[in-house]
Amino acid sequence: MIEFATLVTAFTTLFVIVDPIGLAPLYVAMTAGMTPAQRRGVAFRALSTSAVLMLLFLVLGDAVLRFIGISVPAFRIAGGVLLFLTALDMLFERRQARRRDNAEEGAEPDHDPSIFPLALPLIVGPGAITTLILLTAEATSPVGYAAIYGVALAVLGTVWLAFALADPLARVLGAVGLNVVTRVLGMLLAALAVQFIIDGLHGSGFGLPSQAGV
Repeated sequence: MIEFATLVTAFTTLFVIVDPIGLAPLYVAMTAGMTPAQRRGVAFRALSTSAVLMLLFLVLGDAVLRFIGISVPAFRIAGGVLLFLTALDMLFERRQARRRDNAEEGAEPDHDPSIFPLALPLIVGPGAITTLILLTAEATSPVGYAAIYGVALAVLGTVWLAFALADPLARVLGAVGLNVVTRVLGMLLAALAVQFIIDGLHGSGFGLPSQAGV
């Protein structure tokens, strides 16, 4: 049986890596122009997809990545590139006008951010995947796996709470405030994407040459 202290450490680690508080403004920016019902749908799909992905990586561990033939550094680089493209859309608001038009007409939004980038890689990113893989070493029985998965679901519960509080935040900010927040977060997301790529390059051994002799 996994010790309670281990479960607390696992929850704290996953909470810091997933960062529900930091995800809330990103969720607001990515669902700008959607109706409240559409935003709730995005949140539900993002969290349910994240729960399935966490279970997959918890049970199968790094065998999944080995089977596909990719490494965690490669996953970081790919996620960074895709996040950077999303950041460009946020910076230049290429989707916002279409989203607002669709919302007014009652149509489905033209882009659903629930799977990418919310579920993957913002909620279940390389850090969360690596943490889940490492936690499997602590699970020696089905009860241990269930306990760790319960911790992962608890972290997703905090994400749901953060998303629920994001709707009132969107109403307070208004259209102008959301426009400003979207552009600022687009810049931050671009920086995060570059950091993903840098971490992936270093993790793959593709680092800068030593400058010690210069």
